Amino acid sequence: MKIGIISNLYPPHERGGAELVARRIADELSKRGHEVSVLTSRPFFGWNSLGLDLQEKHLERVYRFHPMNLFGIENIGKKPFVWRLLWHITDAVSPGVRSVIHRWILEEQPDVILTHNLKGIGLSIGRIIQESGVRHVHTIHDVQLTIPSGLLMWGQEDSFLNRSFLRRWYERLSEWAIGKPDMVISPSQFLLDLHCARGFFLEKKTVVIPNPAPPVLVPNRIKERTGPIRFLFAGQLESHKGILFLMHALNTLDLPYELHIAGDGSLRTEIEERSMRDPRLTFHGFEALNPLLKLIATVDAVIVPSLCYENSPTIIYESFAVGTPVIASQIGGIPELIVEGENGWLFEAGNQESFLHALKKFLENPEEYWRRSADIREMAEKYALKTYVDTLEKMIQA
Repeated sequence: MKIGIISNLYPPHERGGAELVARRIADELSKRGHEVSVLTSRPFFGWNSLGLDLQEKHLERVYRFHPMNLFGIENIGKKPFVWRLLWHITDAVSPGVRSVIHRWILEEQPDVILTHNLKGIGLSIGRIIQESGVRHVHTIHDVQLTIPSGLLMWGQEDSFLNRSFLRRWYERLSEWAIGKPDMVISPSQFLLDLHCARGFFLEKKTVVIPNPAPPVLVPNRIKERTGPIRFLFAGQLESHKGILFLMHALNTLDLPYELHIAGDGSLRTEIEERSMRDPRLTFHGFEALNPLLKLIATVDAVIVPSLCYENSPTIIYESFAVGTPVIASQIGGIPELIVEGENGWLFEAGNQESFLHALKKFLENPEEYWRRSADIREMAEKYALKTYVDTLEKMIQA
């Protein structure tokens, strides 16, 4: 079967878990004998970058082009509000992308096209695919169709912007641009319900399939260890991910601990400087998957202190695949993954007292979670990449 995959970003260019999921799916489909081609963006390096090029041949063929917009999606957070507004409008209209899509479809002749995040490469790609007559399956990864920033912050659900005509206007623009996919996949029930409540995909077939865990041999956790309790934060170093909240809350603990921090983002310099002053903090910077899994295997727990509504964080799947418990915010789709007392604990997002209470529950017997590592890994088997792609194949071949 010829399968096309479109993602706004694709490794080595990545910001979060969505593009990693797209890559895992593409690799596995290729290994199963499908002809897979990927269409994604690339940074601007001159007018030639606006054209479509076949740049890489891995298991799948990867085509890249630079979308015609005011600036790249990687720079959007640094721009004033008016420039961001114009960027979002341009992205929805997607000038120049029609010819790129038609050329790619003509070149690859896909039987079905799987789209992931389209913000930044051109939202109207969805409508263009449907006009071409190729079957279209779209996976939602966050709230970017309903909130331009892709972030719904805890405690700001009823803010002016979230209740204003601007959000409703943006949603109708997004609804027009994405069109009507033949099928919609959501990694969490939370995210699907949110979109349906905002008027998206009401007449289309929808299904919830949790994201796939990493398709690599994961390390076994080391045996029970002595010394300070060890935690890991891995993700974007941004305030909405809760890293500053976490460091402040842990600083109130009256016990020795180590906090390992892996990631990159706008807070990198601040966190590096803090880690140099505080011996309890160890900053690792960005870690590729295999080194990250080895790091996960050495800590007592991974902490996901998000202050935004998460969909289905990749780090949780990776932690469970290793057998490491997760202490996380009870927000978005996270509670769908965690069984308290078995593979982790939940706490109210942004609530220090709630976080410390969950931490206390975990610290009552942290050794138990080392003994439960095999059970946690067994619970994570339902998130195996094989299981995900088995389900996906049945859907697209039906």
